[in-house]
Amino acid sequence: MRLFALILSLALGLGAAEPVRMVTIPAGAYVPLQRSTKDAPEVRVAAFLLDARPVTNAEFLAFVTAHPKWRRSQVSRLFADSSYLEHWAGDLEPGPTAPAAAPVVRISWFAARAYARSAGKRLPSTAEWELAAAAGYTRPDGKNDEDLNRDLYAWLARPVPAVQRAVASGRPNFHGAYDLHGLVWEWVDDFNTAMVTGESRGDSGLERDLFCGAGSVGAKDTTDYAAFMRQALRSSLKANNTTTALGFRCARDLPR
Repeated sequence: MRLFALILSLALGLGAAEPVRMVTIPAGAYVPLQRSTKDAPEVRVAAFLLDARPVTNAEFLAFVTAHPKWRRSQVSRLFADSSYLEHWAGDLEPGPTAPAAAPVVRISWFAARAYARSAGKRLPSTAEWELAAAAGYTRPDGKNDEDLNRDLYAWLARPVPAVQRAVASGRPNFHGAYDLHGLVWEWVDDFNTAMVTGESRGDSGLERDLFCGAGSVGAKDTTDYAAFMRQALRSSLKANNTTTALGFRCARDLPR
């Protein structure tokens, strides 16, 4: 972890995005898109810390520099498919299609989790990510936030760009978190559990596909097109998969 921190500080000194700060997401309730008849109607979520923005190429470069087994040429195919970081110019050279301050993409769940652990953090759970992403720009409940929904659906209608824009260049939400909508999809820790309790290996009657965070606000509304797009993406993923618009951010428990 110390080596990673040293390399990261050097990378940031070379013009990458500023070191990531974390924002506090207050305790609340997450209402899953799907649940069985035995499940509670909502999942209670304790307050936690969340990165204010996604992990960048510069930060992931520092990680693979400190941890060679996660470099593109050395990673096991058990942990990342053949598209892993394929848009980078080389193992330690992101290149022009992966600007330093842009979100790192083409990252597997295994790689995202390893990065988070090396930073002394973790990936957020589905319920945590969804609770944070449910906020609007100016209020904690963004379901009827017209500006947020306009930006969200405009993003979903656009093709994935060849080069992603810099993180935190848009508008933060009510909690101060950037890019939960409108930049990239994001992995969560419990990707391979049902989207309900966090103890869902014991749940029944639900799909067991893999899950990642994505652009949606509330998923209990059957007219919420974004939520169903998210579900479709989730059902297609495996833990070693990478895609052109799938990145991540980290979380941490609040100090006790």
